[in-house]
Order: sequence, then C-alpha cells, then structure tokens
Amino acid sequence: MAPIDPAMATHSMASGTLRASIARRGAELTQLGGAGGSEVLWQGSEPWPRHAPNLFPIVGMLAGDTLRPAGRAYRVTQHGFARDRDFTWLEATPTTARLELRDDEATRAVYPFAFRFEIAYAIAGNTLEIVFTVDNPGTEMLPASFGAHPAFRWPLVPGIAKTDHVLTFGADETAPIRRGPGGFLAAERQANPVVNRRLALSDELFAVSAIVMDAPASTWVRYSAPGAPGVTVSWDSGFPNLGIWARPDAALLCIEPWHGMASPAGWDGAFMDKPGIMRISPGERRHAVHRIAID
Repeated sequence: MAPIDPAMATHSMASGTLRASIARRGAELTQLGGAGGSEVLWQGSEPWPRHAPNLFPIVGMLAGDTLRPAGRAYRVTQHGFARDRDFTWLEATPTTARLELRDDEATRAVYPFAFRFEIAYAIAGNTLEIVFTVDNPGTEMLPASFGAHPAFRWPLVPGIAKTDHVLTFGADETAPIRRGPGGFLAAERQANPVVNRRLALSDELFAVSAIVMDAPASTWVRYSAPGAPGVTVSWDSGFPNLGIWARPDAALLCIEPWHGMASPAGWDGAFMDKPGIMRISPGERRHAVHRIAID
C-alpha cells in the first residue's frame, strides 16, 4: 500500500457501481452516488454547509452547552467537536478509508477524557459500510455518545415533488416518538407518524423539530420516490436510537442512527448520568456499524 500523505484533504473510492469521497476534516462523507456521476448526498452550502457529519462525544445539545463531569464545567456545543477536527489517515485504498481522532490538549480543554475515535469506510457493490469505534485508553470511565448525520438530497432528483418521497421502515413502528423543540427532548411523547411502515414526507412534518425514535423496531429504512434511485440506510444494535430531520429552508433530509440523544428539557445533571450515554471502562471498546445502499 502506498504511503498516505497526512495532509491529504479528501480520498475518493469506488466499486463498479458506487463512488464515495471522504474528507479528512471530521472524517466526513462528502460525496456518494452512482459510478456514472449521480449524487444522493446534499451538496449545498448555506443554510447547512455540511454533508454527513460524524457526531462525537455528544449527540444533540447539553443544557447551556455545558458538560459537567464530577462537578466541573466544560463547554461542548451541539453534536460535539469531532465534526470540526482534522482526523488522521490510517488507511486509504481504492475501496477503503480509515481515520482516527485521539484526545489532545485541545480536546481535553473541553472534554477531559482520554479517547480514540475511529471511523472506517468500505465500499462494495452498491453499499458503503461505515464503522464507528471508540476506545478508552485512559484510566477513568469514558462517557460518550456518537452518531451519524448523513444528509440526502430532497428531492432526490430535480423535478420530483418533495411530497412524492417516502420513508419505508423494515418493521412496524408503533412506539410514540419524541420531539425536541429548542434542541432539547420534550418529556411528552407523540403519536408515531409512521403508518403501515411508511412515513409520507413533507416540510410540515419537520416544522417543529426532528423526529426522534428512542428505540426503533426497524434496523433499516428506505428513502425513495418514483423515478429516483432508492437509498437504504441500515444499522446494527450499536445504534439504538434514530433521528430524522429536515430543514424547511433547505432541500435535504437526514436519516441519523445514534447512540445517545439530546438532553431532556430541564435536565442539567452530571454528564456521566446523561440519559443514553455510553460508559466505556478503561481498556474497553465500543463499535457500531451502519450502511448506505443505493439502488
């Protein structure tokens, strides 16, 4: 394998039917589409200048953007800092990419824990597999959350109405959902808008906030519209939560497997006790896998 330029900004890889590009900044997936040039990821700038950010060490928001381990206060903003940090390349081949982020002086100033966060990509056929791994190399318990945040074009193909798009779930989704107006999870649950495994999409559906499923019954969901390529996002048990989000002022739809969620409204406790947090013992490893497949 040829040496990797540590300053390489992006790496492109492909199978016979699929191509993808990964950025060093945030280890972010920035392009995903057919080998012929079609694109399913959001490629806009404003009002949301991202594509598929990786969330770590928190998902969502903390009260006052403040993390409180053992009574001390540190500032961590929404979705954490990993998405805005340069990762280190570990591997870059025609069909794979692997990057890591380790704690350093800058991370410890806002998140006083030792960690190693690795993201590995592998492309085969019509599927991109993404593996998240978190290691605790320290001597103390590591509290953390992680999540994926891929944004897809909505509409998938120009000229198709946004309301012609639908999400089809792999299992019946009857459990109440949660909403997060203001960035924090409301205590009350709401009726699940999924009917017969289908969620009809519209801007009005997201006017209040994202849809949050504490424990979806499904392990996959297909995003599709007549005349457009279908996109299937799947996940394993390492991602027990799911968020679905869109901005009425942008042509994008996000399907987000998570381990962790925003803080409940009014909750301001110790970070170690935050609902949904992983507690990773010294020397322990956690990992989770999600996949994106294009018809």
